[in-house]
Formats: sequence, structure tokens, C-alpha cells
Amino acid sequence: MRKFAIGDIHGGLKALKQILERAQITPQDQLIFLGDYVDGWSDSANVVSFLLELKQTHNCIFIRGNHDDLVHKWLKTGDLNENWLKHGGQSSKDAYEKLAPSALEKHKNFYHDLENYYIDKENNLFLHAGFANMHGPQNEYEPYMVYWDRTLWETALALDKNLKPEDLFYPKRFKLFKEIFIGHTPVTRINQTKPVNAANIWNVDTGAAFKGPLSIINIETKEVIQSDPVYQLYPNESGRN
Repeated sequence: MRKFAIGDIHGGLKALKQILERAQITPQDQLIFLGDYVDGWSDSANVVSFLLELKQTHNCIFIRGNHDDLVHKWLKTGDLNENWLKHGGQSSKDAYEKLAPSALEKHKNFYHDLENYYIDKENNLFLHAGFANMHGPQNEYEPYMVYWDRTLWETALALDKNLKPEDLFYPKRFKLFKEIFIGHTPVTRINQTKPVNAANIWNVDTGAAFKGPLSIINIETKEVIQSDPVYQLYPNESGRN
């Protein structure tokens, strides 16, 4: 069995189908999705429908992203968060207006059932954003931290590369897990378009919501397979640009 992590999709269903085909994914592979399935390109609702079907035939783990939580809150309450609308929410709102009413309850259940984090048998951690608690994500006082926190990634980027895990000032959070796989903060912000490794953290968000591609990474070999830049697959849209 191969094991893969997939970065932030943001409504880019065409890109998702590309990477699954290019990686030659089979039902024997495990797919760990790192969240943010929505808010970006026009296929937000279609991404969730596709994932619901994929789960019927494939070994999938779906992590909760901050944008998924925002869409779920809107679907439950109807309340519109203006800040959400400005940062991709309008595309999801438009997409859900086209969704068949019969599918809506399944989508709500999908969002409700998302995992806040996943720890595999090798002690690798998968979550959308990060965690601040020194004892791990399972001890966060506020569960939303795991899909909003950026301090874990910022700390990894700022870490002195000569610092070793046994050193006094090495971040204790990093020592809790063999490797940590995240999304949330596009690596395009540091002028990269492939997953970036800092300390024992891998950031797999390669900016699919903006000008970057969607990425899938083999957990064991670290082979990366990417889609075309997603904006090229949706030439008449602006995404979150």
C-alpha cells in the first residue's frame, strides 16, 4: 500500500482528477486529504461530491480545513461572513446554489465528519494548519487551532538549520512526531511551487487557489506529482487571485 498526502484543493476538481490520474492511484493506496476542499474555483461543491464517491472505492482520510469549517457553518445557519465571502466564500456560495437539494444533506454530513487531525502507525501527523499546544493537537483547548494555526510552520521556517532535536532550544512540538504534513499556508508565499520541507514538517499547499498547481506527495518516498497550474484549468475564472 502506498500512502499519499494531498494539498489544498480549493474547488479545483479538474486539478484533483489530474493528479490522481498522474499518480496512477488505485484502491489499494491510502489518500490523506489535508483540507480546504472549497473556496476558490467554481467546482467547490463538485469536489465534495467527487470525494464522497471516491470514498466508496478508495481508502480516504479527510482532514478539516478552515475553509471547510466556514462553508459548513454557512450551510447550517445561512449566516454570511463578509470576510469569508471575500476570501473564496463567494465561489462556494455560487457553487452550492447549483447543487441538487437532494445532495445537500450528504455534503453537510461530509463536513461534519471531517477529522481535525490524523496520526498514522509510524507516528506521522496529518492536519490542515498546525498546533500550539506543547503536548500535541489532541490537547488543544480550542479545536479550531488545528485548522487555523500558522505558528508551527512559521517556527519551522525560522528555525536555525544547525539546531538539532537534542538541543535545548529545539521546538518541543516538533519532537512529538516523526513527520508532520500540513497545508493552509501556500508555499508560493516563499516563492516555491513544490511541497517544502522545514525541520520535520512538510507543507503540501502549493497555491492551487492562486497561481500554483495542486500537489500529491508519497509519504514514504517523498515523490511529488503535480497538476497543471490550476488557473490554467479554469481560464475564465479568477479563483482567489
